[in-house]
Amino acid sequence: MAFKFIETVIPEVIMVKPKVFEDERGFFLESYKKSDFIKAGIYKEFIQDNHSRSVKGVLRGLHYQLNPKAQGKLIRCIKGKIFDVAVDIRENSPTFLKYVAAELSEENKFMLWIPEGFAHGFLTLSDEAEIIYKVSGNSYSPEHDRSILWNDPEIGINWPLEGEPILSKKDREAPLLRYAEINFVYDGR
Repeated sequence: MAFKFIETVIPEVIMVKPKVFEDERGFFLESYKKSDFIKAGIYKEFIQDNHSRSVKGVLRGLHYQLNPKAQGKLIRCIKGKIFDVAVDIRENSPTFLKYVAAELSEENKFMLWIPEGFAHGFLTLSDEAEIIYKVSGNSYSPEHDRSILWNDPEIGINWPLEGEPILSKKDREAPLLRYAEINFVYDGR
């Protein structure tokens, strides 16, 4: 298998470690292989690839799309380093409001699978960072796009910040979770 799938404190959020072949020329890795993801039980049909670049201190999130346009994401940092976060926002979930945080970087080449029903955000730790991510479920839908305030005390994410983050207007004005529109319900699977 070209990947090691590592369970996190929230079983549905999976750290994916690709097998990397390195030598004096550089490296090679498979960043996705449908058959391996099916065997790991986390396969979704990916319908969109996104690429994002951010400078140090940029914090993006916490973002999600409402049902019926929800999205799953397979996040990978290809340049620099980020602190990546997935927050469980599924009502009745045993891990509701818990989060998984992971450092993703061009050095470690790890990926994070974030299924539907989770809010996603990241903080750029290096001078600049580029992430690419595969999206499952649905394409971007502005009318279903939602956010939760990045520093909501009810969630309590321990962001490794040096000073104040650089935020978009959307992220600065995001509501606290208690006022956010959420329509995800844990289904017991």
